[in-house]
Amino acid sequence: MDSQSLRAAETVGRSRRGYDAGKKIDGTKRHIAVDTIGLLLTVLVAAADLHDRDGAGPLLQRLRTACPRIALVWADVGYTGRLVSWVAETFAGLRLQIVKRTDKHGSRCCRVAGWSSAP
Repeated sequence: MDSQSLRAAETVGRSRRGYDAGKKIDGTKRHIAVDTIGLLLTVLVAAADLHDRDGAGPLLQRLRTACPRIALVWADVGYTGRLVSWVAETFAGLRLQIVKRTDKHGSRCCRVAGWSSAP
């Protein structure tokens, strides 16, 4: 599970976009869940100012509906905090594991998804 901020096209209305101050992008953010070979399982598109932890709840609800047998979700450090315990309390049999960055190319979950922080 991860997210990525994108510049919004001119056709995207002001009510559907936001400003991601960390990335300095005015646009939208896609929150995705992929399997271990990078195939898309579910996606949530929101305004870019929606924090990763806030987008995780609706994304995980969609994931649980689409793929009820999934037992483990990897996420980067942007998802730390009370979200881990919330997932354990809300979704029986689902565990959220925070994967820390191990090298300059991003965390394992980002590499699996085909996203890299390398230039």
